[in-house]
Amino acid sequence: MSESLNPVTVEVIGSAFSSAVDEMGEALVRASHSTNIKERRDCSTALCTAGGEILCQAEHIPMHLGSFLQFVPCLLANYPVEDLRPGDVFIGNDPYAGGGTHLPDIVMAEPIFVDGTLFGWAINTAHHSDFADRGHAHVYQEGLRIPPIRLQRDGVGQPEVMRMFLLNCQVPAERQSDLRAQMAANRLGVLRIQELCARFGLDTVRAAGAELMAYAERKMRAGIAALPDGTWTFSDIFETESQAEHMTLSVVLTVEGDEMRLVFDSPPQVRAGLNVIFTALQATVYYAVKSVVDPTILPNAGLARPLTIEAQPGTLLNCVHPAAVDGRISACQRVVDLIHGALAQAVPDRVNAAACGSVHVASFSGTRPDGSLWVYLETIAGGSGARPDKDGLDAVQVHMTNTSNLPLEALEGEYPITLVEYEFAEDSGGDGTWLGGMGVRRSYRVEADCRVQIMGARLTSRAWGLDGGGPGASGAFRINGDPNAIDLSGSADLRAGDLFEVITPGGGGHGAPSGRSAELRAADSRAGRSAAPA
Repeated sequence: MSESLNPVTVEVIGSAFSSAVDEMGEALVRASHSTNIKERRDCSTALCTAGGEILCQAEHIPMHLGSFLQFVPCLLANYPVEDLRPGDVFIGNDPYAGGGTHLPDIVMAEPIFVDGTLFGWAINTAHHSDFADRGHAHVYQEGLRIPPIRLQRDGVGQPEVMRMFLLNCQVPAERQSDLRAQMAANRLGVLRIQELCARFGLDTVRAAGAELMAYAERKMRAGIAALPDGTWTFSDIFETESQAEHMTLSVVLTVEGDEMRLVFDSPPQVRAGLNVIFTALQATVYYAVKSVVDPTILPNAGLARPLTIEAQPGTLLNCVHPAAVDGRISACQRVVDLIHGALAQAVPDRVNAAACGSVHVASFSGTRPDGSLWVYLETIAGGSGARPDKDGLDAVQVHMTNTSNLPLEALEGEYPITLVEYEFAEDSGGDGTWLGGMGVRRSYRVEADCRVQIMGARLTSRAWGLDGGGPGASGAFRINGDPNAIDLSGSADLRAGDLFEVITPGGGGHGAPSGRSAELRAADSRAGRSAAPA
């Protein structure tokens, strides 16, 4: 740390960064229109340096870090700093030319100027649940590709850009309102940093940001150095609704001193929306390693410096154009399992059993009586893995996703769908001294003809246990009780009155079963644990 930089000042400025991104997130949620953002909170906010390094990311959704890692560098490749002005707003989503990870996550950034000098960027991403009922043979089928372009110049909107964007959307009114919420959130971030610089001075705030990144690096290096040196390998099965065959994914994880190297092996990229762009792989690795090494490490660019990530280009875990990427989070969930499985061999007392390993998605779309289109997307929680000293959690979003449950009132008030069943999937958690968390069973009755598109994993494989713990149960999708009603396309037509059922996987157990499991489950059943509130 610079001798002229007071540690207390650095701490205060770091807390101000955290407060700013949290406030940005709340503004985005409260000002948005779609249920996916205002209720399910499928969005994230951050601050970047002038060159695009992450200064601070709010504790929202780990996957969204991948949308921030390269957005500003991609932007600056086409917009020189001298051409930027206060009030500029940039929008983009493309994984190959814009730094995004999949097309529904629309990224928006605004430069932060202080006395005419570019300090950094306020940036956010929000999942626009609009591009429903798409093909996934390649990225061109998955929605509108947007490189970083100006949506607003000098505080003045570019209506032709907005018209082009909205023309490609199924629910344009929602999209316009959500984009305005994203702009408002960034504007708030700009104001908060300008206020901070007015108080401490631009140079001090900038220096504090650099020191906070250096501190995160030191913390990560110290955490890695506390691990035993060595190399560990772990493999797992990855299967989804869109692939007839199981795929094997693996990692070779090496710890040497205060650095960690992760080398991934996966099949060639597939003609389905499962492929992972490298920034999404990076975001997954940073989350998974931090969660074991030291969860208190600051969420900024410094934590990545001691980590080396390798994956062969053109493979599932490092895809190249024009691979489809819409469901990249399914594979990313399995990447977390790979990393934790490897680290469990090095530090078994610090790693949980595998969580459900899936993001079970149901995306409904249809037409209202007035001819307007509607789209409803939800990711449904599963079970988390048992911990070395506690049971796993039931019915939670795990690892790379962190969205909320859509309340029953919002679901039935806005869409022609009735939720008829919502409960724990009993006995879905793995057996053990400590039980794996249970998944959920969620049944919908559609009240009008519509179409559903699904995504999910662990449909035949099971979340692994640790130290003798049993595996969790697999998940499923059913239409009117039929588990085979949805083919490899992942889509199906529903008629009014049809029942669509989602069952999410449970987490693995920890420790050898001791008889406690059956007794506990029986007690829980008598206590009504199998009935989750809507």
